Formats: sequence, structure tokens, C-alpha cells
Amino acid sequence: MPTRPDYSLLELASVREGDSVGTTLSNSAAYARHAEELGFKRFWLAEHHNMEGISSSATSVLIGHIAGQTETIRVGSGGVMLPNHPPLVIAEQFGTLESLYPGRIDLGLGRAPGTDPVTARALRREGLGAEQFPEDVARLQSLLGPLQPGQSVKAIPGAGTNVPIWLLGSSLYSAQLAAMRGLPYAFAGHFAPRLYREALRVYRDNFQPSDQLAAPYAMLAVPAVPADSMDEARFLATTSYQRILALFRGQPLWMRPPVESMNGLWNAGEKASVQDFLALQLLGDADALNRQLDTLLASVEVDELMFTVDIYDPVKRRHALDILAATRSD
Repeated sequence: MPTRPDYSLLELASVREGDSVGTTLSNSAAYARHAEELGFKRFWLAEHHNMEGISSSATSVLIGHIAGQTETIRVGSGGVMLPNHPPLVIAEQFGTLESLYPGRIDLGLGRAPGTDPVTARALRREGLGAEQFPEDVARLQSLLGPLQPGQSVKAIPGAGTNVPIWLLGSSLYSAQLAAMRGLPYAFAGHFAPRLYREALRVYRDNFQPSDQLAAPYAMLAVPAVPADSMDEARFLATTSYQRILALFRGQPLWMRPPVESMNGLWNAGEKASVQDFLALQLLGDADALNRQLDTLLASVEVDELMFTVDIYDPVKRRHALDILAATRSD
């Protein structure tokens, strides 16, 4: 088997129904440590707000917590939703993180708010929005770069740290911007699979080298449910089905225990919508995952795969990483 791209993980710090946020974050740290032991390259945390069941709203705080609980794995944002934040604040936060954990911090940026319009206004960035995203990215690059003569606004810490900036996206827009700026690019195939081939092709075809990156570097995020058997994987996957169904219905996003059957929990239209959402899902034992990975990687050129693993039982979730890691040859 040829060597596959590097493997990484995306974490939403999903709260199990009935668990506390403290328990959830303890489980996330154990999950990250296990990923590090298995050789996963990165552990990224997403930014969401006003979502019951998702506890990764204070993304930079969690990045510091996970980095402090691990030793070598890169830790970063997947991503910081830049319309919510002044670039200077993000530069200071990530400059501090890079100072504490040198060479281990990534700054992934998204241009969506990661929430609803009412909450976006509560974040006090109303009116600045996604249309300012390219300028905000450029400002962040400048703030994290070397200090310039006469520079009046400085990120302290931050200046000169050159924290690697990634652009994240689920459409062609960020692919084009990442290519133009010479930045690494991550496509959100774990929830928006439709344009993954086209976006990654646009990125590679239009890439312009930069001081940060000489050649294109692309990552694809995909959902995965690794298990010891296909039957167990199908059972465990019902946790993510229930959560995505709740998302579509505007309900709280608690992680719920798996069920023997989704019959009666969704209608035909909802089932189709959930399946479309998870079109890139990898599911099964190691043999099945190998076949699915071969098919996926034959369809697109990527340098790294980032997995979301929504499994209810924390022990089974960590074991799923054992199975996943076995699909990548040394």
C-alpha cells in the first residue's frame, strides 16, 4: 500500500447529552494525547457560538489547553471565524500561543460567522462581515510578520512569530484567495462535500508562491466512523446522524447514544439530507476504510486528510483512532 497523506483531526468538543463541559474537555484532551501517540499531525478546534452541545466557542483558549496537554502534535484553529474578531486580537492570541508552544500552532481562518445573525451581532462585529475577509487576512499576515519601520499598531506578542495561516472554505471563494495569497488551504468536506474536487483543483491550478509557501498544500476534511466491524460502524454512526438531524431541525446538538435503527427518527427527506451532508463519510473496519480511502484519493490530490470522528463513547472514539491510524502505512 502506498504511503497516504498525513492524517489530522478536527475537534468540535461535542458535549454528550448529560455530560458537563468540563468532562467534555477532559475527554478532548485524552483524545488529542492518543492522536499524538499514534502520529497524527494536527489537532484543530472549530469555532462555533450559541450552539448547545458544542463547547469550542473560545477556540484560542482550548488550543492552549490542548497544546499544554500534549508535546509534539500541532494544535490550531479549524478555524477562527475572522468576521467575529479584530485581527489585532487574533494576532495577539496566536502570538501568545506560539510563544508558549513554539513551532506547534496553526491559525486556520474562515470567513463565515460560525453562528446565527443575532449571535453575530452579539459578538459586536456587525457590519464588518465576510466582505472584509481578504483585508483582514492581509492585516493578520502583517501583524504576525516582522515589525516594519514606523509601524504604529503592533501585536505584542505576535509580531515576528509568523504563525502559519491557513484559509478554510466550503466553496470556491477561499480556494481562489488561498491560491492568490500563496497560503495552505483546507476544504470542509466534512459538512459541505459538493464542491471538494472543483475547489481543490481551482486552488492548485491558480496557486502563486509566497514567503510562507513555495508550492500548493491542500487538506481535505472528511467524517469517519472507524470500528472493529462494519455492523458496529453502522451502529456507531447513528450518533452523528442524530446530531446532524438536530442541526437541520434547529434543535440542540448534544451527542446522543447510538441507536439500532434511525427508522422513526427521521423521514425520507431528512434521511436524504443527512446522507448528502455526509457524502464523504468513511465508515467501517480497517479493510473497508482502506477501500474507501483508495476511492477518495483517486478522485482528488491532497497533501493531508483531516478527520472528524463523532463517536459517543470516549473509549470507542479513541479506539477508532487506532483503526484509522492502521490505514496509513509508514
